[in-house]
Amino acid sequence: MLDRLFPASDDRKSTLSDQEKKELYVLAACGQDSGIDKDCFTRLWKNWIHKILHPVSAFIVVDVQNDFISGSLALINCPAKQEASAVVPVINKLLSDVKFNTVAVTKDWHPPNHCSFFDNLSLRKLGSSCKPAAEVQLFDTVTFDDKYKCQQKMWPRHCVQGSWGAELHRGLTVPNDAVIINKGINPDLDSYSGFWDNEKVSQTPLAEKLQEKGVTHVFVCGIAWDVCVGHTAQDSLDFGFSTALVADALKSVDLDETKAMSDSLCRKGAVIIDSSQVKNMVLGLDRRPEMAIAAMRNMKLK
Repeated sequence: MLDRLFPASDDRKSTLSDQEKKELYVLAACGQDSGIDKDCFTRLWKNWIHKILHPVSAFIVVDVQNDFISGSLALINCPAKQEASAVVPVINKLLSDVKFNTVAVTKDWHPPNHCSFFDNLSLRKLGSSCKPAAEVQLFDTVTFDDKYKCQQKMWPRHCVQGSWGAELHRGLTVPNDAVIINKGINPDLDSYSGFWDNEKVSQTPLAEKLQEKGVTHVFVCGIAWDVCVGHTAQDSLDFGFSTALVADALKSVDLDETKAMSDSLCRKGAVIIDSSQVKNMVLGLDRRPEMAIAAMRNMKLK
């Protein structure tokens, strides 16, 4: 019965593997050796099956800002050498063609004295395990001797509050009712994810906004795949949202780190898709077993 929830589509010929079927039935049986009884099915329908058949979608556009496109941290100058502006027409087409229930747009919004800026290195004391400040190079990772004691990669100054570099790309479509999330506003903590700062000290309003809308499925795009997009997707999974990354609406800093991030996300149940597949997934016509199994695991933990 459960495998009928995942019909094959034109671009995905196989449905459930034998291993996926076995895991689904074990999870669905609610720990009962007797299988799926009426009470168990009622719970499954409310908390799992209904969400698969009738997804509530959110489209999260991550950090499509000037500094990452043509400014101080332009991806074209990073190891992957990718043209970040290429995500803009893909995102705009999705916003035009697909009726998402919620659209959220995240922005790095750093104060001038932010801890991630290489030129602010002298403002903070380094941990005893770090090399001397004079030897630290751009893109090195350091540990500050402060109350957080967290590791921090040193980036060029970027996305300073109120600056041109912090503005969204002028060609990006932003719906009037989009949820705008400013992150990285604490000078002593970086915030790659749209949901949390890097140390999980402070949460943005994003999860609460999505939960208020009853969101079940999240589609993530933007800049950069291996940094802010990837961390946003990780937290999306942790909050229990079925999560997909839209590959042709993503650009990277480093290709090796992108592969590592992608592999990690897929192991947790995220899927990587093309923008042409988004509409059918939003409509509930293309249902991915990987996402459903991850949602079932999350349900069993609650």
